[in-house]
Formats: sequence, C-alpha cells, structure tokens
Amino acid sequence: MNNTFKDLKYKIFQSGNPLFFYIGINVILFLATAIIGVLAFLSKSALGIDELVREYVGLPSNLSKLAERFYTPFTYMFFHDGILHILFNMLGLFWFGSIFMNFLKSRQFHFVYLAGGLAGALIYVIGLNTIPVFADTLLGQTVIGSSAAVMAIMVAAATLVPNYTIMLLLIGEVKIKWVAIAYFLISFIGLSSANAGGNFAHIGGALLGFFYIKSLQNGNDWSKLFERKPKLKVVRNDKPVKKSAFKEGVSQQEIDAILDKISTSGYDKLTAAEKEKLFKASKD
Repeated sequence: MNNTFKDLKYKIFQSGNPLFFYIGINVILFLATAIIGVLAFLSKSALGIDELVREYVGLPSNLSKLAERFYTPFTYMFFHDGILHILFNMLGLFWFGSIFMNFLKSRQFHFVYLAGGLAGALIYVIGLNTIPVFADTLLGQTVIGSSAAVMAIMVAAATLVPNYTIMLLLIGEVKIKWVAIAYFLISFIGLSSANAGGNFAHIGGALLGFFYIKSLQNGNDWSKLFERKPKLKVVRNDKPVKKSAFKEGVSQQEIDAILDKISTSGYDKLTAAEKEKLFKASKD
C-alpha cells in the first residue's frame, strides 16, 4: 500500500507529466470534498459541503459577488459536482490529453489547460451578464468543473491533428475533429438549457484551444509566458565539439511541415524519420 501511494505521488507531483498532474489534483480535491460530505452526513451535521464548495470556490455570474470571490475564475476548474461529472471530464482529459502530449510540450499543456479554464470563465461571465434572456436567472448562479479546460485540450488536439483517429464503443474509428465538433455543437445547443452557464464555459475553452493552435501554426506560441529563462553560464571548452545531425535539433520549418502533413494525411502517413524528428522536438 505504501508503494502504491509512493507511485501515485511520483506520477502526480514528480513525473513532470502535466496530464497526470491535473487528473491527480482534480481527483484529490473531489475525494477530499466527497469524504467530508459523507462524514458530515453520517454525523447528522448541518454542514452542506456541496453548498460550501459552490459558495467559496465556484465561479459566480453575479459581478458584485465575483468581485468578492476574485480568485474563483481559477479555483472553479478544479472542483466537480458528483462522480459522473468528474469521471467524464477526467476520461476526456486522459484521452485527448494523451494525444496532445504526443505532439506538444508540457509547458503548452499547462498553458492550454489553465488558459482554457480562464477563457471559459470569461465567456461564462460575459454571456450571462450581457444576454438579456439570462437576466432573471443571473443572481446566485455558479459554475464548477474542469469542462472548459478539458474542452480546450480536446479542441487543441483536434485542431492540431484533425485526422487522428480514435476507437469509440459501438461506433468504431472516428477522426477526432468530428468528436470535437460534436461536443462544440452540443454545448452550443445547450445554451437554451438549465446549464447555459456551463455551456458558455465549454465554448470559451473550445475557442481558446482552437485559436492557440492556429496561432502556434503561425509561429506564435502563447505558452512562452510559462517558459523559464535559463541562467547564462560561461563554459570553457578548449576543443570544439562536433555535433551530430541528431543533436543539432530540428528546425521550426521542419516541424511545421510535419504538422501540416499530419493535418492532411494523418499521423500514420509519416515516415520513420519524420516521427523521430517530431518525437525529438516534443522532448526539447
């Protein structure tokens, strides 16, 4: 049991894989609040953990309350309302996050997840405060969940490699661009439902994922905000070292050409050399 906890601790906090980190943080927070809720129920306590979560870490649509809970555009994306809510979000994050990490860097994953959640918060607040039909239901509404962040990862992966195929139960092989489009349409149609706020957040995350990849393909990587600047070091080297072609790295033009080929033909059509270049670039 001790080894199991050590393995989990390593994967979540020390492996450097952002996919495990965000899944781990979401699951830990869900279990903590769920266990507290069960204990409160068994002890007949008046403590309503679900209400407290929504009150203090959920994202409110009311602007005056949002000013008091200014931190909630960040915290709301790490809490969930029920087992099915977190289950489907984490499954989506694992599937599409794995595809994302096959082609891009950890820094880029961190950026898209967090920026997607923040973009979802922004569209949620703007939508509910500017569209007249929501005026009567505005007061007291809050939203929680990582759906906006997961949508950002999903749409980013689908925009980067639209013809990448996954296997869906009862359907078979499906290109991920159709999965992303279906989820976006479901969220848009859901704007007329009781969960309009949540669907606004989904749309915000999807837009962030799409425009991030389009910007990346044009040579602008917004995730460089998270880039650590290396400290300059003076190293004396009397003998010049000859670099092999592999160690010289891969140019951005080569990576762009490979990504364009994936977009048009799919990952399976890459040559062994192209796959090696893409793998090396992802580890730089």
